[in-house]
Amino acid sequence: MFKNHIVRRIIYSLLLGILLGVAIAEIPFAFLRETARAPKQITLLIPKGTAAEVARGEQPPTIPQNMQFVVGDLLVVKNEDVVDHKLGPLFIPPNSSARLSLDQEAQLSYECSFQPGKVLGLNVNESVTFTTRLYGILDVGIPLGILIALYTAVMPSKKNENAVA
Repeated sequence: MFKNHIVRRIIYSLLLGILLGVAIAEIPFAFLRETARAPKQITLLIPKGTAAEVARGEQPPTIPQNMQFVVGDLLVVKNEDVVDHKLGPLFIPPNSSARLSLDQEAQLSYECSFQPGKVLGLNVNESVTFTTRLYGILDVGIPLGILIALYTAVMPSKKNENAVA
């Protein structure tokens, strides 16, 4: 009976640790939603008149200053403007498109002709998958469960205190 009590205590402690691990690991996930997806093709459209807006120092309203990607994404830049545009290694003539494969994790800052500041930031992050999330939960939950089990083993229970007194 004594061994069953200890085994039960360890199992409950591990379960409590994993539940706490779920809570702790899933809070950061809420902030990583845009990278919690499979790689996909993302199209960046350069609308007609963009060069004129940039020449006036205006930020084109449909073009972000920074973009978030996951490893494996394919960025397609489509130029509907009447002038040539450039984004890092891509040269995009009018009414054409160019592709940029984002194969590795990086924080890139590319020279960009369709931004007033002449720079476009591209952040490429690892995709947050189910496996990544599970590892995070287990990496937090199992040690927490072990600590809870050790704590409950060291702390005397109310039954033992009453029996001694």
